[in-house]
Amino acid sequence: MRGLVLALQFLTRLPLPAVRVDAADFAKSMRWFPVAGLAVGGVVSGGWWLGCLLGDRWLAALLGLAAWVGVTGALHLDGLGDVADGAGAAHKDKARLSAVMADPHLGSFAVVAIGLQLLAKLVLLHALEPGQVWALLLVAPLTRIAPLAWTLALPPLHEGLGSRFRSAVNAWHLGLWGMVAMALGLLVAPPLLTLFLAVPAWGYWLHRKIGGISGDGHGAGIEVVETLLLLALVVLR
Repeated sequence: MRGLVLALQFLTRLPLPAVRVDAADFAKSMRWFPVAGLAVGGVVSGGWWLGCLLGDRWLAALLGLAAWVGVTGALHLDGLGDVADGAGAAHKDKARLSAVMADPHLGSFAVVAIGLQLLAKLVLLHALEPGQVWALLLVAPLTRIAPLAWTLALPPLHEGLGSRFRSAVNAWHLGLWGMVAMALGLLVAPPLLTLFLAVPAWGYWLHRKIGGISGDGHGAGIEVVETLLLLALVVLR
């Protein structure tokens, strides 16, 4: 269970006991990312459902979005901003990519990307029907299967968070979680199977535009895939 606690500590801001670990333990926590995502999904769907009970869909959307940002500590939004700045810089000078993505300051690309992402989630949460609460619950855990795929499929962009996970996951882990995703999608909400298109699409874009995977690439991808799954739930219901 140490891996699950580490995954929850890394991916959420939930209060948890401190545990002593080494780099190998931390890397193995990736196997538990989808379970940690279930905690995120529970908080998000709970806030959204409360708004629905109060009878206001915009309030539901706002509560759901606030819960999303709060429980994750905007961790993945930070990655989205860094990737947006890096991709913008690489458009003219690929040599600046690493330096720009490592810069803690937000550029104009980052501000626009984060703003559009929050707006997109707000609008899509408003468009969901109350009966889709179980599908909303599954968006976050299914999306957190994606980092396993990107870790295995893409070269590490540099030594860091993205490269640490490579020794801890393999095709068996990805296959197991992939079967879980397939079953849940078929049983709960078939539009969630869009996951199997969105994940490779983001991986392809990263490889073509950035050149590989990093911690920022994982975070940005989680944000993008979550939004695409929400869009699928709205358009394909």
